[in-house]
Parts: sequence; structure tokens; C-alpha cells
Amino acid sequence: MTDVKPRVVAVIPCYNTAPHIAEVVTKVRQYVDQVIVVDDGSTDATAEIARAAGAEVVSHKRNLGYGEVIKTCFREAQKNGNDILVTIDGDGQHDPRQIPQVILPILTAKADMVIGSRFLGNKQTVPRYRRFGIKAITWLWNFGSEVKVSDTQSGFRAYSKKMFDDLPVSESGMSVSVEILENARQKNANIAEIPISCHYVVNGIHSGAIIHGVSLAISVIRIRISSMMKSSSSPRL
Repeated sequence: MTDVKPRVVAVIPCYNTAPHIAEVVTKVRQYVDQVIVVDDGSTDATAEIARAAGAEVVSHKRNLGYGEVIKTCFREAQKNGNDILVTIDGDGQHDPRQIPQVILPILTAKADMVIGSRFLGNKQTVPRYRRFGIKAITWLWNFGSEVKVSDTQSGFRAYSKKMFDDLPVSESGMSVSVEILENARQKNANIAEIPISCHYVVNGIHSGAIIHGVSLAISVIRIRISSMMKSSSSPRL
């Protein structure tokens, strides 16, 4: 009797990533059984290039936001008998060669969800202003919680089947990353972190980044308060 190899699907969220998506798809295909690109209403040739590189492409008719893309990622992963879902950015920031490390805790039944963390090990490649914002958001999520992580905003993640089949997702924006963590924590899921590297094009800080960071912080507080209220109102067994 032979063991059945778990089927791994990589779903890549994209918006106007035409310069990078062919290389990302080509590299990711080496480590998974299926590659799907979710194109969030790109105005460039992202979808066409991804398809030519060997990915299946699911396109939104217009830009809906990162949360809606993640919902589509989960729905697509539920097809074709997939056992593990990997999400990895389509802009070339993540290194697909690290996929085996990211999925290993799920393959060995040590985790239900894995976060590729930019803040573990010695891979401090995050620009200072981004690091400050991510650390602040992560601190807000960790505050008062027994389950803590080092990088709540990483898009390089892996999920077991029970996670992408049953985890509720309602947020439409970037706050979906924290919502998923909060819902996973409420389900007592085993959450692991693996060190990853991340390549950034260095840009100066701008007002849009500050506004985005403040908005995200408010969303994290809202999600935490809502979760605590639900927990306190739930009947105790």
C-alpha cells in the first residue's frame, strides 16, 4: 500500500504585475501541482502573460481589493481535490524556492496554517517605514493574546485543507490578513511561522502609505474587539 502524495496548489494574487508574473509562475510551477493566478482587474497584460507561462487564470472584471482576491483564492483551492494551499505574491517579492519550507509544517501535521515571516532569522530586508508599520499592526493583533506571531501581514502563507475549506473570510481590503489569523485563532488552529526572505524595490515613504497604515490599524482593532465580543457572548460548556 503506497502513501498518497498531498496535492499542493499555489494561488497567486495579482494586480498589474505584468513585468514579474511570468518569472513567478515559472518558478512556482516547480514546487506545486497546480498554479492559479487571480487577476484583480489588472489594466495591463498580467492575465495573458500568466496564462502563457502555464498558469490557470481567474480574472475579476474590476479591481475588488485584496480581501476579495483571497476569497477567490480559497474558492479555487477547494477545487480539484487540493490538500494544501500556498499563497505567494505575484510581484516577485517572494522567493518560490522557499515553498517547500513553508508547506513542510503542514505536510508533517505540525501546523494547520503557516506564515512566511520576514522578521524571523537574519533576513531583515524590509524597508524601515514598512517594518515600523507591520510591527505596529502585528503588536495590535498580538496584544492580550496567548497566540502570537511576528508578521501578520505576510502574503506568503500555506493552509491545510480544513483551513481553506472552512475558514470564514469577510474583509475586502488588506485587513483580510489579520481577519484570517483571528478566525484561525478562534478555531484553535495550529499556526506556525517559517523565516522567509523578501525582495523590495526601495521607495520613499509617502502619504498614501501612512493613510493605509492608519486605516489598517483601525481595522485590526475593530476585528479584535468584534472577536472578543463574540467570545464573551458564546455559551460556556
